[in-house]
Amino acid sequence: MNTPSSPQIDLTQSVSRWPLGVLCRRLLWQGLLKPLFLILPGPANGLRIHLLRMMGANIGKRCLVSKGVDVLMPWNLELASCVALGKGVRIYNYAKVRIGRMTLVSQGSHLCTGSHDHTHPHMPLIWKPINIGEECWIAAEAFLAPGVVVGNGCVVGARSVVTKNLPEWTVCAGNPCVSLKPRIIRT
Repeated sequence: MNTPSSPQIDLTQSVSRWPLGVLCRRLLWQGLLKPLFLILPGPANGLRIHLLRMMGANIGKRCLVSKGVDVLMPWNLELASCVALGKGVRIYNYAKVRIGRMTLVSQGSHLCTGSHDHTHPHMPLIWKPINIGEECWIAAEAFLAPGVVVGNGCVVGARSVVTKNLPEWTVCAGNPCVSLKPRIIRT
């Protein structure tokens, strides 16, 4: 292994500079509204959706946002109609997270658009959007990495780690997540 003799990383120089508007929205959300959002009881789905919309989320009709869902930046969230987010879903959306209609993201799943540039000496924050198609199921505790696209009708198995795009109408699982078989809906 080749190890340098002197340090090459300086995290003291790693500063994310956010525009004033984003800083103000983050302060309003994280300092005032998000604590309320997180403690709302289970039946308060309508109020949770209202708070997300107030902060700029684009949410379709008949969606479910369960208790304990954690959204970093609501203005970067787009849910089509009939999307369900299970208890404890974490959405770290420095970039857009788009979820298509009739899609279920199960409990404890983690959608993370942010990472760090490990090749830069200051390791700055970087981000890429996540797009989940229509009629998908992201099973419990799955992790979706920055920049992934999950094709329409795709099933992602529990605790899978998705680092690459997944094809339409396929059952995928594993760490790393891979295609296992076609998803065929019985008639």
